[in-house]
Amino acid sequence: MGTLLAAQSHQAAGASGVFSLTWLLVALPMLGAAVLLLGGRRTDRFGHLLGAALPGAAFVVGVIEFIALLGRDGSDRALSQHLFSWVPAGGFQVDVGLLVDPLSMCFVLLITGVGTLIHVYSIGYMEHDPDRRRFFGYLNLFVAAMLLLVLADSYLTLYVGWEGVGLASYLLIGFWSYNPAYAAAAKKAFVANRVGDFGLSVAIMIMFAQLGTVSFQGVFAGAGHLSEGVATAMGLMLLLGACGKSAQFPLQSWLGDAMAGPTPVSALIHAATMVTAGVYLVVRSAPIFELAPNAQLVVVIVGAVTLIFGAIVGCAKDDIKKALAASTMSQIGYMMLAAGLGPVGYVFAIFHLLTHGFFKAGLFLGAGSVMHGMNDQVDMRRFGGLATVMKVTWITFGLGWLAIIGFPGLSGFWSKDKIIEAAFVGDGWRPWVFGLAALIGAGVTAFYMTRVFLLTFHGKRRWSEDVHPHESPLVMTVPLMILAVGSAFLGLLLGPTGALKTWLEPVTGVPGDESTALPLWSLTVLTVVLVVAGAGLAWSMYLREEVPVTAPRGSWLTRAARVDLYQDALNESLLMRPGQYLTRSLVYADNRGIDGAVNGLAALIGGTSGRFRRLQTGFVRSYALSMFGGAALVVGAMLLVRL
Repeated sequence: MGTLLAAQSHQAAGASGVFSLTWLLVALPMLGAAVLLLGGRRTDRFGHLLGAALPGAAFVVGVIEFIALLGRDGSDRALSQHLFSWVPAGGFQVDVGLLVDPLSMCFVLLITGVGTLIHVYSIGYMEHDPDRRRFFGYLNLFVAAMLLLVLADSYLTLYVGWEGVGLASYLLIGFWSYNPAYAAAAKKAFVANRVGDFGLSVAIMIMFAQLGTVSFQGVFAGAGHLSEGVATAMGLMLLLGACGKSAQFPLQSWLGDAMAGPTPVSALIHAATMVTAGVYLVVRSAPIFELAPNAQLVVVIVGAVTLIFGAIVGCAKDDIKKALAASTMSQIGYMMLAAGLGPVGYVFAIFHLLTHGFFKAGLFLGAGSVMHGMNDQVDMRRFGGLATVMKVTWITFGLGWLAIIGFPGLSGFWSKDKIIEAAFVGDGWRPWVFGLAALIGAGVTAFYMTRVFLLTFHGKRRWSEDVHPHESPLVMTVPLMILAVGSAFLGLLLGPTGALKTWLEPVTGVPGDESTALPLWSLTVLTVVLVVAGAGLAWSMYLREEVPVTAPRGSWLTRAARVDLYQDALNESLLMRPGQYLTRSLVYADNRGIDGAVNGLAALIGGTSGRFRRLQTGFVRSYALSMFGGAALVVGAMLLVRL
């Protein structure tokens, strides 16, 4: 932790040389969004090209800065670029600045590199959509917001990017909002993310109230003076924000419905970048979580529960995109578990995040390629035999499949297995509970991902006669090939060489040499055995046996997994219905109580005045009669008094 604080507190006198260009990382895609969204139909002819070029230009800037960072000592790799003063309020000052360090640079290269490939792929995928220019504008807006999120040097600036990616996600999920189901999916994602955002905002308020600052440097330097209770509250609120953005338990219900957006959206936002923002937040906030062991334990629990939850749901989905969405939920659960383990797991959380960005983006784009050739069909039970007619998609998807199940030598083997090993570190019950959860998740992952691969590309052809599968154009398959190469070799490049561990040490610190509850060789053997068993079970069920075109009823667990283990029903029972009843009660109390009292008083005064008004008829004879009657009463009273 000391190394981490030293790295975070280090600030260069001012970004110079290539680092003075850091603002371009955010400005370039933001420029694309402004031109495409404000330029209107006049930009239709070149909008897709501009939209793909500007993230590519940001990637070039990122590579240049990465090379420049490599030339600096590890303790000198945190540089801050001040942009402008945002909130000057007495002693409270918030400046908008960008922080370039090893952690943020990992995300910059992932977001711009994989993001550019997805933009290029989208040129072909969205070719016939009349609103393609607007789609690229939203994609550019998302990339700009995501880069601001990971480059921010304060929690308040991070929050701006955090909300920006939420907005862009809403716009892209509901891109085809003329379909009511897609519009509802966008609203569901938006509302679920707002719940998490509330947690992040509360955490920032606690920082301000307790420390008087929201900058990373100030918060991490002052965190040691916080009581454990305050640090725990802050950590739990940060975790709530992470759960919303990263679709972790209990805020995971929106991710499956988010597949309503175009498939490139699923690849960029819901696989490679936005849903990993929660992992980034936890790792970046490590000094806070290390002062709050209870909050740190909750992070591990959330990760373990989510990785099992997502894996079970993925086993029963027939929609190829929703099966991959459940897989994303599960894999981010692995990352969250590792991030909660402290210094022993930080590097492995980021390691798996990077490899996952490549193979999951490739899998989603591969699913999009299948849909492109199958008239937008998503039901895997109506695929089969596509390996012979879509060979490039089959090979690239196959490499992504082998990577995610942890086939020895490929990326997932190096990154996910390290998380399993880290989960077994420690004493007592924790390594057995969390380690076994990680092991079981590996076996179930092999089962459901093999199921996806076999149902899609192998077995009998189950599509209808009006469907004519064909390979996608080069503008779509070339990004698939590049992502497949990353799926295969990125783990080998970063893992056994120790390159990523050395690179991140200035931020994550140096993990101690802690022993695992089981020997490392036995964990590797167990993981491989479970992977082979899971894949073999899927092969026996979906290749050796006849696959029905319609899904059989299945066991109670299968039926539950098809409806996401009743997460929507649970949310409806615990949150939506009570909220409706509360709202109706408040409306009734307002109408009958507050409004009733006000309206009743007004009616009383109005009725009384109306009755008194009848005394003023406007006729002289009535007034004369009243005067006569009054005089008679006075005379009568005087006579009575005299008597």
